[in-house]
Amino acid sequence: MKQTSGLEADCRQSEPAFCTVACPFHLDVRDFVSKLRRGGFNAAYRTYLNAVGFPGIVSALCPEPCREVCPRQNSGGAVALRLLERAALEYASNLEPNCYNVPRKPWRVAIVGAGISGLACALRLAGKGCDVTVFERTAHLGGHLNDLLPPEVLLSEISRQFMHVKYELRLRETIERLDDLACDAVYVATGARGSRFGLAADPGGAFASERAGVFLGGSLMGADSMGAIADGLQASAAIERYLKVAGMNQPAAVDRTRLRLDGTRVDPVQPVRPENGRTFTRDEAVAEAGRCLKCACDVCVRSCDLMGYFKKYPRRIAEEVEITIHPGTLDGNGTVATRLISTCLQCGLCRETCPQGIDTGALLLQSHRIMRKKGAMPWAFHDFFLRDMESASSEGGLCRPPPAGERSRYVFFPGCQLGASDPRYVTASYRFLLDHWPDTALLLSCCGAPAEWAGDEEIRDRALEKLRRDWLALGRPVAVFACPTCRKTLGRHLPEVEGIFLYELMRGQGLTPDRRFSGEIASVFDPCASRGEPDLQRTIRELAEGAGFELRPLPQEGRFARCCSWGGQVAVAHPPFARHVVKARITAGDAPYITYCANCRDIFAAAGKPARHILDVVFGGPEADRVPPTVTERRRNRALLKRQVLAEFWREEGKAEEVRMNLIVAAELRKKMDAELILETDIAAVIEHCEASGRKAFDPASGSFSGYRQIGPMTYWAEYRVGPDGGITLLNAYGHRMSIEGRSP
Repeated sequence: MKQTSGLEADCRQSEPAFCTVACPFHLDVRDFVSKLRRGGFNAAYRTYLNAVGFPGIVSALCPEPCREVCPRQNSGGAVALRLLERAALEYASNLEPNCYNVPRKPWRVAIVGAGISGLACALRLAGKGCDVTVFERTAHLGGHLNDLLPPEVLLSEISRQFMHVKYELRLRETIERLDDLACDAVYVATGARGSRFGLAADPGGAFASERAGVFLGGSLMGADSMGAIADGLQASAAIERYLKVAGMNQPAAVDRTRLRLDGTRVDPVQPVRPENGRTFTRDEAVAEAGRCLKCACDVCVRSCDLMGYFKKYPRRIAEEVEITIHPGTLDGNGTVATRLISTCLQCGLCRETCPQGIDTGALLLQSHRIMRKKGAMPWAFHDFFLRDMESASSEGGLCRPPPAGERSRYVFFPGCQLGASDPRYVTASYRFLLDHWPDTALLLSCCGAPAEWAGDEEIRDRALEKLRRDWLALGRPVAVFACPTCRKTLGRHLPEVEGIFLYELMRGQGLTPDRRFSGEIASVFDPCASRGEPDLQRTIRELAEGAGFELRPLPQEGRFARCCSWGGQVAVAHPPFARHVVKARITAGDAPYITYCANCRDIFAAAGKPARHILDVVFGGPEADRVPPTVTERRRNRALLKRQVLAEFWREEGKAEEVRMNLIVAAELRKKMDAELILETDIAAVIEHCEASGRKAFDPASGSFSGYRQIGPMTYWAEYRVGPDGGITLLNAYGHRMSIEGRSP
């Protein structure tokens, strides 16, 4: 099945702006205004000239239908586009049309009527090299415009635009029969009361008549002054099509747009008034151009981190994904969008904000699965996270019925990251649950989200099946979630598991945190996985306010919550993007954050943003600047949590952590290893292997050893020094994705 199915029809990215559709010339207002905004009056004038043909006439007479559809009309007033057009004429350094050396075409075209519509058609066709003859029964050019404009404006503009174009003009010559014209095509533009030569319009083509090669337009067909000019310009395209392929079925110009804009989200901006009351100065024109919203369906690019970072719309993403999954290469493997596919945060904001409900994230996730099955997705993007998931469900995993008995009303499922961040989050929460519901079981494991994001359905389904078996063994209890991602994952793949959030139970029991935070200002950061949980979002705010916080809203929260950078686990696939996301989140608000996702809390704290988990607020935990644990410490915290709960709640002695060696790691090196997702336990395994096998290199200058070992698909290297007491000081460590051929490690 084609992956892009539906996007071509649904995506509104290429839809014209409201003003462009209302304009008879379909001026690309977004482009025109963009050039004015940067003071590019010459470039803006060329855009305007190319669209309207006779800019001096149009800017003087245009009734501005664009104003009627401008979304700003109720938010400060419509953009004064005609004044901007006049400014482009006034401040452009050269108003003359460009001169092109166009080869002559073999086609002869007759135009009946030298009114402005006929002249517009002649301008375009003669400019493309056609042999054009214009017949006019009077002695004047311009038709009815002679009654609207003085000759010095009308005739000088006509003369200027035709200065590089050759055509034949026959004044005082009346055409009685079209058969008398020796030509390949005819445009009849005889004016409001002119002759149609007995022809009617053919609805099968733009400006087409019933007779092949004859086209009708302008005031003759009811157009006003601007419409008459536009008809002439657009009819030239229909005539050119006929001359090339003998078809009279040129499509009519688009007169509607499927663009949608939420007017309630348009901030009012007062219009710029010309100081002289008539025309803009340069600065005034630039300022008024800045009021234009440049209406476009771009909410996805403005909202979605991935689309905004790569500046790609869903349609473009879908195209790149398609040629990646179904490449035209001989080996059958495409790489165009491999990294892009792996960089989606899977937060769901694209679907939430898109007026059409397009779920680009779902497309990328499905594409990830396909690439994974083909073996075309780099394993390194998710290897660490899958191994960490396995560790959380094995070494850190636990499934126990309530300490007081076998029957379970609830089962506390904190997820794999809460205890990894701080074991006290889990132990304090479980004490609270047992105090109120002694029949609460405990289940420590991973929900399978890392495998979901890695596109590995097999690993994900194994993790979910294990959770389901444990849940059934406990008697189908109600799951108490602390992590929104766990709730979201199980809700999607194990909908039979009924669930409630820990924080909602706290609110239901009237839990009132002490007010030691009274008077402090903070902002609640909603995790992206909480987007569909409005009750949870309200509950967190009630708990925070109950603790005394004065809350300030963030620009994006609630339905529009944005990811902290953890979603999709993109840090390996695209580190600069992950850093970009973190920076955008921590600068969204000045106040410290309160969140209810352990990953959000730790990521923000690591980036220097004061942040508390809501459980810090409820149970009086550490301060907002608590240093987050490294990846190694997170593993240890899970193991520590398992031992603590077994000892405290079930009076069992857990297996003590095995101390493999006295490994000394400097703070800066530990920080580097954490950033590169290198576990100290893996480096200890490398050193043990080097010492046991003797496969190590000695540097006499530094007195250090270096060696490597492959662990899974990764190869890790360690540079270390052995002390006289047997202690080992780690000097450097790194890993790479290559295997080293030779003797087995």
